[in-house]
Amino acid sequence: MGKVVVLGVFVADTAYRAARAPKMGETIMGESFALGPGGKGSNQAVAAAMAGAETHFLSRLGRDPFADMALATWKKAGVIPAVSQHDESYTGAAYIFVEAATGNNAIIVCPGIAGTIGPGDIAVRRALIEGAEVFVTQLEQPMEAAMAGLTLARAAGVTTILNPAPAAVLPEGMLALCDYVTPNESEAEALTGLPVGTVEEAARAAGALRAAGAGVAIITLGEKGALYHDGRQTVHVPAVSAGPVVETTGAGDAFNGAFAAALAGGMAPVEAVGFACAGAGISVTRPGTAPSMPARSEIEALLARG
Repeated sequence: MGKVVVLGVFVADTAYRAARAPKMGETIMGESFALGPGGKGSNQAVAAAMAGAETHFLSRLGRDPFADMALATWKKAGVIPAVSQHDESYTGAAYIFVEAATGNNAIIVCPGIAGTIGPGDIAVRRALIEGAEVFVTQLEQPMEAAMAGLTLARAAGVTTILNPAPAAVLPEGMLALCDYVTPNESEAEALTGLPVGTVEEAARAAGALRAAGAGVAIITLGEKGALYHDGRQTVHVPAVSAGPVVETTGAGDAFNGAFAAALAGGMAPVEAVGFACAGAGISVTRPGTAPSMPARSEIEALLARG
């Protein structure tokens, strides 16, 4: 399936399921608690590896139980760590509130030592990035590191994917380094200033992202699937249902990881979006983030069922 290099953050997810979020100063009773592996970059690396790609993850960890969780997670999924470990700070953690009735979520991320990733970390892994088919990054680590990774990958002719999450103001020229940019609705709205409530509105926002420099804009639309726009064609790829929704937390990461793996293996871009939608469709039927990522065989079986 080709080689994928992912730059990003690992955090330990602390997930709290309750009927609603508490108000400031209020304590409420929850329905359940779960501790597990997370972080957008790490989740995407797990998704790419599970989807069949040779996947390397570039990051920083502390030396603590959460770092042990990270290494065990990657070993189980087949992710090859390209990480350094440090004593001066902690491995990242995230608070995740899950609304029991819908599975929707709200998240606070504290990246810990991964918040100090910089261009020097990219330079150390130059050969690894240059030897990849696909390079993926997000915005949980410092922006300077993301820019350095995209710049290096683009110069080497490696396909670049930016998942602009969490939403942030992008540096001048960043989108021009991206072969693919993959925001969700709210991130696309933040980047373009345009509403993204319908497929038609998503198409307009995708056009604005291309006008700002991106090669291809893919806007993920939750239960409506994804909108692909490359300047020559605009394709609405429907969502792929794999069963009742349990939790949506890992859906975007499942999409991005599966999409990267599909591209690295030579799949045509629109077909890769369909593959990614199937991966996301399976992930939402399971609790958690990294543990919800499906194997390639599961994705192919779902697509084979039509």
